[in-house]
Amino acid sequence: MVAILSLMVVMGFMMLGEWVSTRSRAYVPSVFITALLFLVGFWTIVPKNIVPAASFGTAFIQITQAVLLVHMGTLMDLKLLLKQWRAVVIALSGVVGTVVLTMGIGRLLFDWHTIVASVSPLTGGLVAAFLMTAGLKAQHITALVAFPVAMFVMHSMLGYPLTAWMLKRESRRLLQVRHVDVTVATADSATSATVQTTAQLPVCPLPTVPAKVKSVQPQLRHWQLPAAYDTSAFMLFKVAAVTGLAEWTAQLAHGTVNQYIICLVFGVIAHQLGFLEDAVLEKAGVFHWLMYGLLAYIFANLNIVKISMLSGILIPIVTLIVLGVLGMWIASSLLARPLGFSREMAFASALTALFGFPADYIVTHEVTEIMGSTAEEKQYLLDQMLPKMLVGGFATVSVASVIIASIFLKIL
Repeated sequence: MVAILSLMVVMGFMMLGEWVSTRSRAYVPSVFITALLFLVGFWTIVPKNIVPAASFGTAFIQITQAVLLVHMGTLMDLKLLLKQWRAVVIALSGVVGTVVLTMGIGRLLFDWHTIVASVSPLTGGLVAAFLMTAGLKAQHITALVAFPVAMFVMHSMLGYPLTAWMLKRESRRLLQVRHVDVTVATADSATSATVQTTAQLPVCPLPTVPAKVKSVQPQLRHWQLPAAYDTSAFMLFKVAAVTGLAEWTAQLAHGTVNQYIICLVFGVIAHQLGFLEDAVLEKAGVFHWLMYGLLAYIFANLNIVKISMLSGILIPIVTLIVLGVLGMWIASSLLARPLGFSREMAFASALTALFGFPADYIVTHEVTEIMGSTAEEKQYLLDQMLPKMLVGGFATVSVASVIIASIFLKIL
């Protein structure tokens, strides 16, 4: 009975977040509302262990994140992924901008330990927050032990809506570009059709989507079985096999490349070879269950945040968040045009440092669902924005944040 009630509450929080996001046309992302509900719930009547009680424990998460990243690879084209080095540069520049501004101006306003305890969560989300918390405990700086997690809570509240706003602006720009391309393609086709008609040739049909918008579909399908045998279990077996190979490769690399980046790349390669279907976990019917479980596990970390913890350090947190986000905006804006990004897309890529995966995927997906009026427009927006967001998030949260946190722990 306890497990069922726990699951009901967790899913209820997820549901309300999605409803608010839909009602607000993605201006208020679902992850923002869900995080707020978990936080208020932990402050009031929700048990601290509600997430593991709902079956989303450590063992579940050890499988989920790697498997989901292999699935993300089946949503991308290999050429699109390889082009995302620009997103990595911009995302890392945002991290540099955050460090420079908070360590520069912030140092004039607050003491050294406060600055050091704040910068890591600003540049790497939850991972860096817990690394810094452990370091503060080890050095017995008890006054600031709550600071990193409180910083994560507060900047997430700003980061989710701000990222959604940037992605909506970028979506409008992309759709305008696409509509111009379609109009030009249609006009060219109409002219060609007129010439052909004059020459007594059959008229060619007008294209509805320019060729560059269409995603490249894998051509090799030697791995597929007849439909009767292509079951959900078979799909999950293949995903598990690819995930296992990716993690084995990551172990051989001894951490040189983050294991989750390798999972993503292996997912892309398996998809291109035809071994994994498009959106394989969705076809297997388990994607949403895994995604909700991963989100719930992340939000469960909010159970250590207390009201007194936030009220006592609110002013330095808000000030440093503003400085950090401003640093991201300045740095990403400077590199946007030279690297072929709009300022909105560059800033959104930099903002992934605040939360990373899976929030970057969810916010992007929600925005495309709202902004795209047809299936083709939604897919076009995803193709343009999702690879940049995912790769930017990996570069900051999975790589840069660990490096920065380890450095800052030594200079506390």
